[in-house]
Amino acid sequence: MDLSTLLTAILLLPLGSAVLIAFFLRRRGNLAAALSVTVGFLIMALSLDVVLSWNGQDLHVAHEWLRFGDYSFSMGYYFNHQTALMLLVVSFVASWIQLFSVGYMADDEGKGRFFGGLSIFMFSILGIVLADNLVMLFVFWELVGFSSYMLIAHYYTTDFANMASKKAFIVNRVGDFGFLLGIVWCWNHYGTVSLIELQTKLAGHTELLGTHRAIAISLLLMCGFVGKSAQFPLQVWLTDAMAGPTPVSALIHAATMVAAGIYFLARVFFLLSPFTLHWIMWSGAAMTAFAGLCALGQTDIKKTLAYSTLSHLGYMACAVGLGYPQLAMFHLAMHACFKATLFLGSGSVIYACHHEQDIYRMGGLWKKMPITGATFLLASLANCAIPFFSGFYSKDSIIMAAFVKGSQDGPMYFGVYVLILFGALCTALYTGRLFSVVFLGKARSEVASHAHESNAFMTIPLVVLGLLSLGGGWATYGWTWGGHFTGLLPSSCVVVFLETFKQVHEAAEKTGSGTMLELINLGLVLAGLATAYLFYGRNPNGDALAAKSPATFHVLERHGWFDDVYDWYVAQVQQPFCDLVGALDLLLFKFAFGWGTGGLTGLTGSVLRRLQTGSIHVYVYWFLAGVILFWALSVG
Repeated sequence: MDLSTLLTAILLLPLGSAVLIAFFLRRRGNLAAALSVTVGFLIMALSLDVVLSWNGQDLHVAHEWLRFGDYSFSMGYYFNHQTALMLLVVSFVASWIQLFSVGYMADDEGKGRFFGGLSIFMFSILGIVLADNLVMLFVFWELVGFSSYMLIAHYYTTDFANMASKKAFIVNRVGDFGFLLGIVWCWNHYGTVSLIELQTKLAGHTELLGTHRAIAISLLLMCGFVGKSAQFPLQVWLTDAMAGPTPVSALIHAATMVAAGIYFLARVFFLLSPFTLHWIMWSGAAMTAFAGLCALGQTDIKKTLAYSTLSHLGYMACAVGLGYPQLAMFHLAMHACFKATLFLGSGSVIYACHHEQDIYRMGGLWKKMPITGATFLLASLANCAIPFFSGFYSKDSIIMAAFVKGSQDGPMYFGVYVLILFGALCTALYTGRLFSVVFLGKARSEVASHAHESNAFMTIPLVVLGLLSLGGGWATYGWTWGGHFTGLLPSSCVVVFLETFKQVHEAAEKTGSGTMLELINLGLVLAGLATAYLFYGRNPNGDALAAKSPATFHVLERHGWFDDVYDWYVAQVQQPFCDLVGALDLLLFKFAFGWGTGGLTGLTGSVLRRLQTGSIHVYVYWFLAGVILFWALSVG
């Protein structure tokens, strides 16, 4: 079977699963789960086969889909090293999350609908990964938005889940509207939306990116990333999306959907103007620090991890803005493993505590849930970028890249370095707080005191992803084995980031600051972890920050009142404007041009009908009146 056929099978298998579940298995949850999980692991196996058997040459296959005159739209695949890495990340992480879901959703009445939703989501995200042009990518981009809406609203009987799903859908449509305008303008300006053709047109002509049109196009394309990856100013949907089942949070809001925005930026990096890159860099750096602080104001275990995701997406965006999309892809892969582990670990804890999500009603779970605790610890250390854990290699390389950029291109970039370094400190603080409060100390509630380890469906994925949280970054050492692997990753995936990783570290060494930078990072992380344990872990009476500074805690809890500002705008600005437009529509178009003209026509018709009496005498009188009127007008 050739590569193109394998990619087609990978793309269509989850669609087939979704169709079968929707038509035949919606009320047979166990069969739906078995089908979805089987297909998930089959996709993982096929993806691994593709990655390992691929010869390393870019593959482009396209078939005409629609034609309008001289314009045609195609559907096809563009497979390169970036695609290989993203395909493996999506298929690998998703398959284990689906296995976890079997245990987590065991007693859920909507299990069939849930696994059908996971299947249609897999079809959608794989379409984004493989798409060879912007139109095809946008089609699957919107399908991902629909899938997310459906899965977040799984508990549709609750108002919170309904509102959260609508919020995620609407906020993403705001970003996607700009994205669509960017695609149309790109087609108009460059004459194509094919990634291959666009790259060929711009190869060696970077000066074209300095034009006003090129800047506008790249800014509009960036809107898709801002919405999907929940970056400023559209970050407000991600934390509310935790209303969905925890496996959804792990799959969509940690490893795949939100990461699709970063993948898209790396995919179209050649289209991004310097101005757009600077915007992405600064907004990403600011989000890294801001979201890390906001995580300290959350008592919901999943919302804490949601803000952590926002912070790490900021790191990835910053890497793209700095001109290192390879490092962004590296961190995307590592983050997918350790953040999925953290979300699944939180799901295991929530399940054991009878769906309690308040961290201050947990505590002492290390002894009761040793597997969950150990894997959560591995992922936490990776999240903090402790040496030899996966996050250390990817996150610290981005911090180092910002410093190197400042040394080479000016002090402006040192501002970025300070922001993301502060974000690293915040990461240690909220991660240390989360682990200390949930797993250490004594049980803080009845449900925590009776908690026990989760079943094998849930613990096996935790162990697998936890081990990758530890060793995923070892690929940077270049240890090859089996002819196809470097470290724990396929060699064709490591190609994406290995060379750039080495270049950044070599550049840091040339400045004489390489070791110093690593020591600063490590010192901040250790200080943050120690502070978190002393400040939060040893306080049995609730959140220490809330007790010592309620005002500060409230600001962080409300994440700077972004939601309040948007609520005010919708209620006080947008809604009155919509009411005004609605009134004008009613008066001018429906009444004046609709009911008004229709009424006048009806009235005229009614009068004319009354004149049709059928009497010859009346018609003679009208005839004479017409003759007299005609004569009067002629004489005048």
